Amino acid sequence: MKLKFHRSSVWKAVTMPALLSIAMSGAQTGWAQSADEQPLAGKNVQSEEKAVQPTTLPAVEVSTGAIVKSTEGYVARKSFSATRTDTLLRDVPQSITVVTQDTMRDQNVQSITDVIRYVPGIVPSQGEGNRDAVIIRGSGTTTGDFYVDGLRDDVQYYRDLYNIDRVEVLKGSNGMIFGRGGSGGVINRVTKEAGWKPVREIRAEFGSYSHKRVAADLNQPINEMISARINGLYENSNSFRDYVDLERWGINPTLTFMPTEKTRIVLSGEYFYDRRTADRGIPSFGTVNGVVNSGRAINTGRSTFFGNPDDSTARVDAASFNSLIEHTFNDRITIRNRTRYADYDKFYQNVYANGVATAEDATGTVRLSAYNDTTRRENIFNQTDLLFRLDTWGISHEFMTGVEYGRQVTDNLRNTGFFNNGPTSLNVSVLNPVSFTPLTYRHQAADADNHSVVEAVAVYAQDQITIIPQVKAVLGIRYDNFDTTVRNNNTGQKIHSNDGLISPRVGLIYKPIEPVSIYGNYSLAYVPRAGDQLTSLTLSNETLRPEKFRNLEFGAKWDIRPDLALTAALFQLDRSNVIATDPNDAARSILVDGQRVRGAEIGVTGKITSSWSVMGGYAYTDAEIRKNVTGAQKGATVAQVPAHTFSLWNRYDFTSYLGVGLGVIHRGSIYAAVDNTVLLPSFTRIDAALFAQPFKNLRVQVNVENLANIDYAASAHNNNNILPGAPRIFRLTAALNF
Repeated sequence: MKLKFHRSSVWKAVTMPALLSIAMSGAQTGWAQSADEQPLAGKNVQSEEKAVQPTTLPAVEVSTGAIVKSTEGYVARKSFSATRTDTLLRDVPQSITVVTQDTMRDQNVQSITDVIRYVPGIVPSQGEGNRDAVIIRGSGTTTGDFYVDGLRDDVQYYRDLYNIDRVEVLKGSNGMIFGRGGSGGVINRVTKEAGWKPVREIRAEFGSYSHKRVAADLNQPINEMISARINGLYENSNSFRDYVDLERWGINPTLTFMPTEKTRIVLSGEYFYDRRTADRGIPSFGTVNGVVNSGRAINTGRSTFFGNPDDSTARVDAASFNSLIEHTFNDRITIRNRTRYADYDKFYQNVYANGVATAEDATGTVRLSAYNDTTRRENIFNQTDLLFRLDTWGISHEFMTGVEYGRQVTDNLRNTGFFNNGPTSLNVSVLNPVSFTPLTYRHQAADADNHSVVEAVAVYAQDQITIIPQVKAVLGIRYDNFDTTVRNNNTGQKIHSNDGLISPRVGLIYKPIEPVSIYGNYSLAYVPRAGDQLTSLTLSNETLRPEKFRNLEFGAKWDIRPDLALTAALFQLDRSNVIATDPNDAARSILVDGQRVRGAEIGVTGKITSSWSVMGGYAYTDAEIRKNVTGAQKGATVAQVPAHTFSLWNRYDFTSYLGVGLGVIHRGSIYAAVDNTVLLPSFTRIDAALFAQPFKNLRVQVNVENLANIDYAASAHNNNNILPGAPRIFRLTAALNF
């Protein structure tokens, strides 16, 4: 393949080695580089089908044989976010799973829960029916696990993937790179970026339970220096759950400027709107005395709604502006600045089961409770990195150093629901658990009413050292000054904390042969309390004390072929001062002094043959509480962590225009809460797909989830908020390129 470059009269001629140097240093230097384009396309690249016409001298042809693309098919070859440098995955001493755009398309991925289905070592949590929630290697945080283009995206809401190029799941503590957060791991979404390859695609979906969704992706070079892209989405769907529906839409325009071959400027904005029913699922079953003894979810239809659907709603309006400014001085020095400003308006209100069912027949009752919660947050993050390479006495160094500033201002208000303007709870029959009893919401002394300001300043440095070709090291250290001020508007109490946090990272890689790496990694990370994490805790210096994560990992990576990768890892993660959901009061949290997680993972991605693509893996996780606390005993299993998970997605193409997909997901049994009284059974689910391309510009696919129509519990928040898994679901997708 050859790329054509045109020499404009406004630029000086450059030599062939200089062009190749720019290509290699700029090829994947940002989180937001799209996989469907070469970075060299930022300047004068002519697509084979739709070219940008030159205005001056004839084209110069440059071979791209040496360029390594970030992703191709199901395989990701490089990661930027793990080290903030352009690094091959096998040279990163950490477990990383990259879900590529091709993978997301084939699996019909639309949410965070969807995207992690085939990622070993991570499982979804319920998120109380109003937000994304995940558990990575036995650890979960309410908001600290989510990033976009390497910057925090930390309000509780459901994220869509309409404008996402790929999703990177980094497992293990990541404090040196991500600062606060990055405990058991992080999920980083890489947004699509405007480039010089025209894209014109419209996707329309229809499916079970009135699923309707349309998305557009339009990218157009304006001239040799400017390109524009816009992604848009609209969805209006119901659910297999009674009374549950959603409506959401989003728009994300992006501009890329390249005033010179060495400078790239990317500007983007997004507005995202989401309205849905807040669905907390079903309760567990207890004796008539209210003591849980059967340890299981109530035996009811998986579509049965508990509470008042008319009064259960979740909405978010999220607006953001993002910028990237990057300049490459030469093939050894690059400077990069990223800025993200985001404004979030989040509200949810729910009437839900807040107690066990006393019986499963006509004599049984269950207690309902209600509250609402409003969060307004304004974030600004600025991150500047300097990257430079040098050689000393035969040893190669790739340095990355930088500074980061973040400020978050959050207002949070919670109100309690009163039934008929009287009691705060209502008993209903388990056979008819939907109640439209009138509700009023009033603020109580125990309800959160907080104003918090968080300022974080960080400095960091990292050196990736090639000692000899077979031995590499990654050494890094980060210092965060984390300043939090929280005012309790109920009492006027003001609490201030200032934490100086040091997060080191030491990784060593041995490569017996070039495609194989064996590594060890030690890291330390902290998660200070802020924002949403304070909504269900009583304010005190103890609750503001950061969580601490100490991670040790050994592993191996083998690129069997350029298009097939195998990974394996052993790990231990110690966590202290942990937040856990109160087993029997979903509105409150408790502090668990410590937990330890040990485990092993095996992952595979790529092509078994030229026609057979796979993604999946196996994970064993042993997660336990290490000290007796209220609601949990020493030795108890950490909530919602299965000992065994297995998943494998397959796509097989019979011809260039016809293929099939088959996926298997197995999750072992899990406890719904840290008291280990309610056990959700293991399950094995099968997914399938059919792919066809009847015309050059039209792709059609049918996805079937839960092909065997099994009954299972998909996730939980505590003992009485358990979400049933969906029955067999069909979705038809047509993608038109023009």
